[in-house]
Amino acid sequence: MRLIDHEGEQRGVVETATAVEMAREAGADLVEVAPNADPPVCKIMDYGKFLYQQAKREKAAKAKQHTITVKGIRLSPMINGHDMDTKVNHAREFIGEGNKVKVTVLFRGRMITHKELGFEMLQKFIESLGDEVTVEQAPTMEGPRNLTMLLSPSKKK
Repeated sequence: MRLIDHEGEQRGVVETATAVEMAREAGADLVEVAPNADPPVCKIMDYGKFLYQQAKREKAAKAKQHTITVKGIRLSPMINGHDMDTKVNHAREFIGEGNKVKVTVLFRGRMITHKELGFEMLQKFIESLGDEVTVEQAPTMEGPRNLTMLLSPSKKK
């Protein structure tokens, strides 16, 4: 097998018994790094320390990543202007955090006969957010009484 010692220097091709003896003298473990190589590559190292450092690196990488969540906002076709502004501000806050926003207009009772009001409302919603958002999914009917669209942060920031 090809051997790399605990200082990172190559020792060349060595017999297995000799490599085990060198690892024992160094007070470390003999770890097979590349079993498919010809000849296989082994390294003398403290395996427990190696596993600890690897777990630390994975944890640090996981802490740095940002998960995108989908936040929901519900509207009614007969919503008041001030209430609409409040919902827009909530959406702006969610977008600022880097999340996607799913805007849903719920039609109740006979409101379903005026679907165009829902489409107009969603268009006003997009216009009031301006260049901050990108429409990822255009307004579409989901089921008989829900009009939804999906907004995501724009990449211009």
